[in-house]
Amino acid sequence: MTVTTTLRGGGVAVVLTQDGDGLPALVHWGADLTDDAVADLVALRTGPVPHNALDEPWDLTLLPTPGDGWLGSPGLAAHRAGGSAAPRWRASLTGDGTRADVVAEAEATGLRAELGYRLDAHGVLRVSVQVTSTAAADEPALDLAEVRTLLPLPARAGEVLDLTGRWARERSPQRHALTDGSFRRASRRGRTGHDATLLLTAGTPGFGFRHGEVWAVHVAWSGNHEHLVERLPEGAGLHAAVIGGGELLAPGEVRLGPGETYRAPDVVAVWSAAGLDGLTARLLRHQRAAADPRSSGPRPLVLNTWEAVYFDTDLDHLRALADTAASIGVERFVLDDGWFGARRDDTRGLGDWQVSPDVWPDGLGPLVEHVHGLGMEFGLWFEPEMVNLDSDLARSHPDWVLGPAAGPPRPSRHQHVVDLANPEAFEAVLAAVSGVIGEYGVDYVKWDHNRDLHEAVLTRDGVTDRPAVAAQTRATYRLLDELRRRHPRLEIESCSSGGARVDLGVLERTDRVWTSDCNDALERVQIQRWTGLLVPPERMGTHIGPGRAHTTHRDLDLSLRMLVALGGHAGLEWDITECTPADLEALRAWAGLYRELRGLLHSGDVVRSDHPDPALVVGGVVAPDGGEAVLTVVQVATGRGATPGLVPLPGLDPARRYRVRVRREAGLPATVQTRTPPWYEAALGDGVEVSGAVLTWVGLPLPVLAPAQGLLLHLVAL
Repeated sequence: MTVTTTLRGGGVAVVLTQDGDGLPALVHWGADLTDDAVADLVALRTGPVPHNALDEPWDLTLLPTPGDGWLGSPGLAAHRAGGSAAPRWRASLTGDGTRADVVAEAEATGLRAELGYRLDAHGVLRVSVQVTSTAAADEPALDLAEVRTLLPLPARAGEVLDLTGRWARERSPQRHALTDGSFRRASRRGRTGHDATLLLTAGTPGFGFRHGEVWAVHVAWSGNHEHLVERLPEGAGLHAAVIGGGELLAPGEVRLGPGETYRAPDVVAVWSAAGLDGLTARLLRHQRAAADPRSSGPRPLVLNTWEAVYFDTDLDHLRALADTAASIGVERFVLDDGWFGARRDDTRGLGDWQVSPDVWPDGLGPLVEHVHGLGMEFGLWFEPEMVNLDSDLARSHPDWVLGPAAGPPRPSRHQHVVDLANPEAFEAVLAAVSGVIGEYGVDYVKWDHNRDLHEAVLTRDGVTDRPAVAAQTRATYRLLDELRRRHPRLEIESCSSGGARVDLGVLERTDRVWTSDCNDALERVQIQRWTGLLVPPERMGTHIGPGRAHTTHRDLDLSLRMLVALGGHAGLEWDITECTPADLEALRAWAGLYRELRGLLHSGDVVRSDHPDPALVVGGVVAPDGGEAVLTVVQVATGRGATPGLVPLPGLDPARRYRVRVRREAGLPATVQTRTPPWYEAALGDGVEVSGAVLTWVGLPLPVLAPAQGLLLHLVAL
């Protein structure tokens, strides 16, 4: 007997079938299908048998292994000392239209697997897997080597897109053909990584932001992980290839005794027939539907002190900075590194979470009271997972430093990792950080994590050099969860030397991410554009930096810096006490514009143009009903032509008319043409009326922009 369960949501269907009591197969993930179409699919799914192959057709099961016919990367690989753990499953499949659950038992090998498939109203599929050892008490422990989710891809998925990067240059796209073999992005950094792919996407050749059919996966996990696309010449059952991922486990990292369970990180999968913007629309609606109230809705304007003062945390200077910030409309003031212990530079004091009496003889109270008195929230920087060896914490508890028995790993940023899986270390860090938050009424924490985890092993309880990334990641999650439980109003930002911990695992526990340590607005155009594949604008920190960028030493006009910072949760990272009156007035107008538009900026659908000239970047947000839009146009390099010509605008309703305005408050570029288009001159005032059909299918004749110039278009339907 064949049992079929179909999940539907947001125009997507996921079809699972089970023959007898074997492990079910996922036979369709993509466009919605009627019940009749599903019945046809199931009836027709048996394929031919080629030469030199298994004697019977086979399906790609939910946990495919060689025993099922699949000779690619397995869905599960495990081992017991003295023997293998090749499972022969007896399974049950249940479902209700939006969820399917599978319980599979392999009695001979002492295994139980429980799989959950959840398809939400926005078409986002979330897959959970947990494995339990059911062996007798005298049986050897079960070592899990691989647990991954694999989903089928059709033959028309012929191209792969992923992202790579490095510090201060995160989210660089790379594309290639989907060919035979494995394309695997494995991260062993102990954190998500500056080079993390965010979404691994396969699609029809030539897919873009606004066109093409695409399938993508994301591992919702902040530790070691992998994403892969794999195609074998014999295919994957009736399917051409697979896409998937999971936690990347070190040998011996997960060892299950009788009755013990391992739960893999969830894998999030999303399909769209409307290109990358279609994926993003589903993912953002999925996140917004589940968002904590603390991180929902329009976000406050921030000033962070790092690039304003660095380690020079002088009270009088910080008071003056707060005064200036409040005068231009800042709503949250965040004190960065250097306020605690002996932390006068980055070589010492990390881990000693007590206010420095040398710098702050009266504690942080005078600054906190001043900031709150100005009507602003107060935020504070912490790096709870890290420690300098030159610290009271490391001197008192050298055994709390994560590393092998042979000695600490090589330092990075002069720091090491606190073994948070050690209960005593966990409680000490929790008590210290929570104590400061509670004493000063801290509203917001910038949570940093400034190194990859080299030699991430632990030595205690008679076990030497046991892999520790999984335990460390889960302990970090528990620490975040407990701080939020103790301080219900507290917001937390995930910073990891910029954008090295950006994933849905940490975003379930934090309110935004710091997109990159690079505040060079020209670099930020692409960093923010591609981070926005997964992260909603309201959860992506986007700050105005100084005129000369900290990371690139490039000088950029304030107009571009203001424009690009509007693309997310906006703020400043700059000593604005040194600004000219003209700059402060420009910032005041920009802050007012941010407050006016953030209701749309932080709730709209993200749209991006597939303009043929990569030197011109167009994108922004459109209200879900198409009634309003905010779009930026940025020239990142010299264009191919003397003029940009007619440039279509993405995401608008062709059936409506719009009033188009160029918002001066975002900053206007200096003119580089002898004459601008007439519509542009009108748009600088009350605006110009244009049909949505022209804007969508024909385009606007944009003015000529020099590299590092841009403008903001505000469109309201009439």
